[in-house]
Amino acid sequence: MVQDSENKDTKRIVQLFRSPTLETVSMVERTIEAYSGECKRTQLWENLPRKVMWPTFVKILDYLEEINKITTSEEGIITYIWNPKLASKVKTRKSY
Repeated sequence: MVQDSENKDTKRIVQLFRSPTLETVSMVERTIEAYSGECKRTQLWENLPRKVMWPTFVKILDYLEEINKITTSEEGIITYIWNPKLASKVKTRKSY
């Protein structure tokens, strides 16, 4: 019995610290882009095409905010702010 409870606890710890796959990050990013400026965290989470664990979802949101792809308003509304056209212009500009 003790061994079974230890395994459950270990599985729980592993699940809490599991890293999202690139596919999952992309799926969340596409969903945010589609609902940009309309939803809060819970609403976005419910609109995902596949189920994602809440801690994983929050970790992805933190990552996307850290790399300046999204921003969260004071009301909690998440907005997609990444601009690929501007990024490509900056990459191809001449250095002075």
